[in-house]
Amino acid sequence: MATTLTAAEIAGMIDHAILRPELTRTDVDAQLETAARHRIFSVCVRPSDVAHAVARLDGTGVAVGTVIGFPHGTTSTAAKVAESGQAITDGAAELDMVINVGRLRSGLLDDVEADVRAVVDAAGGRIVKVILETALLSDDEIVAGCVAAERAGAAFVKTSTGFAGGGATPEHIALMRRSVGPSVQVKASGGVRDLDTVLAFHTAGVTRFGTSGTATILSDAAGRDAGGSAGARVDDTSY
Repeated sequence: MATTLTAAEIAGMIDHAILRPELTRTDVDAQLETAARHRIFSVCVRPSDVAHAVARLDGTGVAVGTVIGFPHGTTSTAAKVAESGQAITDGAAELDMVINVGRLRSGLLDDVEADVRAVVDAAGGRIVKVILETALLSDDEIVAGCVAAERAGAAFVKTSTGFAGGGATPEHIALMRRSVGPSVQVKASGGVRDLDTVLAFHTAGVTRFGTSGTATILSDAAGRDAGGSAGARVDDTSY
């Protein structure tokens, strides 16, 4: 069925990504200003930028999240726990951790689950999203990663880092949604650059979006709002 969302509702599902390694402090500040102006749900910044982003966004209502074990997921569990602790000390409200892709592909699911659980425990009740890097996985591996993340207490399973090629696809999103229970949400990231993609993915079950295309998406949504609803041009299709 078609999705109808206002621009404000879409803004409330966006984690604005500020993660590219080459970004200067000036670049970061410009993106933080974009986030505040559009009143999105949160920004997802590099770990070294958390404290600055928290201070800069104070009073705006925009939350600050960060990434753990990014972008490859191959740091040790102890390193991920330490990184999580520092992020929380710096004020991060949410953590997006990268699963250990190699161990998942090796079938070492107990190790994968323990890695996620350690970060969930370190988060102290804060939301943890587990990045699967779906472009590198078979369907069976995606299912196994989702199951491990849910068993470990993650709040979200997430498609991609955006740094490994590929990105979110309707097929992978549908598979992820089927693979977890209703208490676990799905986040799409990687290639989420336009409003039609957001609306289609929301129909497929996505409740949070990681994107650096926030301004374009919300500008288009506001334009469609003016004509009725942001969902006016979405095909009546369910993935």
